[in-house]
Amino acid sequence: MKNFIIATAAFLICAAAAPAFAGTIKLSSTIGPVDAGIIPLLAETYKAKTGTDFVIEKAGTGATLNKAKTGNFDMVVVHARALEDQFIKEGYGQNRRDVMYNDFVILGPKSDPAGVKGMKSAADALKKIAAAKAPFVSRGDMSGTHVAEMNVWRAAGVTPDGEKDEWYTVYSLGALGNGPATEFANRRNAYTVMDRATYLTKQKAIQIVPLVAGDPILLNLIAAIEVSPKKFPKVNNADVVKFVQWLEGDEAQTIIKDFKVKQYGQPLFFPNSEQWNKNHPK
Repeated sequence: MKNFIIATAAFLICAAAAPAFAGTIKLSSTIGPVDAGIIPLLAETYKAKTGTDFVIEKAGTGATLNKAKTGNFDMVVVHARALEDQFIKEGYGQNRRDVMYNDFVILGPKSDPAGVKGMKSAADALKKIAAAKAPFVSRGDMSGTHVAEMNVWRAAGVTPDGEKDEWYTVYSLGALGNGPATEFANRRNAYTVMDRATYLTKQKAIQIVPLVAGDPILLNLIAAIEVSPKKFPKVNNADVVKFVQWLEGDEAQTIIKDFKVKQYGQPLFFPNSEQWNKNHPK
């Protein structure tokens, strides 16, 4: 993990045009929205408006929240509600705000040896994959994607074991993110649970395809949480509050709605702030 953080984690958005009193927000994010580019784009757009700099690090949601517990970050962007609620309950975070969403899909070989294509229930699909002992790849790293996968297994009433079940592989480099995990599942010609944005950005380079989608259990909510200034008085909460307010507004939400739609033919993420949903009822 240490090498991973050193190799991939941080980059600084330069402050050449920053106003004299502009601050810096240290943001720890789940990997997918950073790799897709939406978090850097939002940060760059906000910086152009306000001069606020960002230091952005990426890791799975579990690791992101653990890093924030050191007080070395001002906010997090994450996608595993149970872990988020525990983070806030323990006093490390406050003011969780929904920002955007997409969905998870079950990817698998076109030949679909478990016969799950088109199933409406993700849990029933995983039951069939387990019954067929068809190859399945898990990130296995307590990331938001791994937590979502476990939620579906729990609903299926199946507890796969990476040490006992030969068909169930825990990717040893799962902490590198959804992109490498998807590529690994593709090399294994295996099933996996993956977010749609990762699939869309990888689809031209892989052969595994979406086979199950649309089950509400596969919804992938992405939220921003302030690191608590009560717990860590030195965090830059004042700038985080302003940034999150901007994230919830129409300008940022429209950026999310339109992000790379022309490139991939469909949205990678959907706006989901309370303010957006109130102003733009579905």
